Amino acid sequence: MRKPNDITLKEGIDKLLNVYKLKGKFDETSVVALWPELMGKAIANRTTQIYVSQKKLFVRIESSVIKNELLMVRSGIIQKINERAGSEVITDIVFL
Repeated sequence: MRKPNDITLKEGIDKLLNVYKLKGKFDETSVVALWPELMGKAIANRTTQIYVSQKKLFVRIESSVIKNELLMVRSGIIQKINERAGSEVITDIVFL
């Protein structure tokens, strides 16, 4: 039986992240973890380093051909990442 002040586990975790101001870092970490799923196996295998700093996603790709292709669809990638995260986590992508 539910009590009137009960909340779901999801709501509790969201409140915890907001109170301790960890929501932004949590979202950034999830972007890094979701990179292979979002971009596919071929691109993920050629990605050597990925990190987020000040709402910019830095990605080191070892293939110059793939890097140029990704540069052309940069805005689409940003939109896809932010849709998946549910908020604006990334504002720019830098390919290294």
